[in-house]
Amino acid sequence: MSRAWRTTWLLLAFMLVNFADKAVLGLAGPEIRADFGITRQEFGTAQSAFFALFSLAALGVSALTRRVRTTTLLLVLALLWSVAQLPMLWGAAGFGTLLATRVLLGAAEGPASPVAMHHVHGWFPQRERALPTAVLLVGAAAGVAVASPVLTWVITHWGWRWSFGVVGLAGLLWAVCWRLWGTDGPLAPSVTKTHSEAAERMSTTDTVPLRAILFSGTFLTAAFGSFAAYWSMSTMLTWAPDYLESVVGWNLHQAGTMVGLGALASGAVILGHGLIAQWSARKGTPRRLPPGAGAGLLVTVAGCATAVYGTTDSLAVKVPMMLGPMALAMVMLTVASTACARIAPPAQRGVVLGTLTFVYALGGILSPLVLGGMVDRARTVSAGYEEGWLLTAGLLVTAGALAALFCRPETTARRLGLPEPAAGSVPQVPVAH
Repeated sequence: MSRAWRTTWLLLAFMLVNFADKAVLGLAGPEIRADFGITRQEFGTAQSAFFALFSLAALGVSALTRRVRTTTLLLVLALLWSVAQLPMLWGAAGFGTLLATRVLLGAAEGPASPVAMHHVHGWFPQRERALPTAVLLVGAAAGVAVASPVLTWVITHWGWRWSFGVVGLAGLLWAVCWRLWGTDGPLAPSVTKTHSEAAERMSTTDTVPLRAILFSGTFLTAAFGSFAAYWSMSTMLTWAPDYLESVVGWNLHQAGTMVGLGALASGAVILGHGLIAQWSARKGTPRRLPPGAGAGLLVTVAGCATAVYGTTDSLAVKVPMMLGPMALAMVMLTVASTACARIAPPAQRGVVLGTLTFVYALGGILSPLVLGGMVDRARTVSAGYEEGWLLTAGLLVTAGALAALFCRPETTARRLGLPEPAAGSVPQVPVAH
């Protein structure tokens, strides 16, 4: 196995644990609300607490990639988020402890995705980044897919507190593996140790004004598209279990299984998109649509499917929507990451990816609060959820249309004076035996 792909598989596990951490609160939600005696809106506050420092930490820690090796940053982040889960094992830990630990967990997990992306991009040239980027994002879906049945079993047999303990211990195990095998790639940009070195580096031609990158049509529409996709994903993680129990009438096991299957569908979409992009890069196949246009159309389809999902009473329609076209929105996360990496010089890639995360993570802050409030204020739980799904659908359709029209990474890169990526050898994906 090449070192590039060994690192990618390690980071896949990193993302898997990361999203299992995010899923645990939604899966344990009904039991937590009953135990603490809180409303859905208060529970939404606990979910949003996770994102209180998520975006700011993503921005701040990503800026540190100029001066601290990503290998070190990833190890510290994994240790912090693992430790943040363990206090909920204490029987006396109440709602206040839950809020505090979710804030700490969010601060540790906010930078995880951009730092992991920046790290893996140090192992692959630009033209071959779509597949490893997709593999990392599959970790998000796989984390939910694996966590849903496992944590549902833990909640049923050991109680909801142990669901936090299990994911915390899994994070500590990953940190040990990373300490043994994690290393920087040959294409990773060098880090600076002093302010004078940083200033000298910023003055060289390997950077462009951040304003030009962040206010480009490519970045703005990629960020908004990712915001809508992340809003949709956060809505599913937080509220789908409760929706399936309260409105559809399923039990916890059925709801957890359905959420896991939906996550698997998202993972299949992300991985399939990455494989197609990798195949096209190897064959030199010309694109029929720019990547932003193709992703934008898929997000628009996902928005339409979300509207159908939220308004139909037929399970024969609802289930295929969740397992099929609704999952297409996740392609935007892959395309946005690779597009933003394309319009950023290597020295600025970590900051740009961190800013992308800062923007789209706002969806994780807002969706639990907004939908929780909508459901609590509605005349019925069913009516509140229907309004919430339609709001999500509207965001997806709008973001998809804008990305289809204005997300053009190659055009933006040429305008910023960034060179065409060199055609390098394609790292071979190892075949499992």
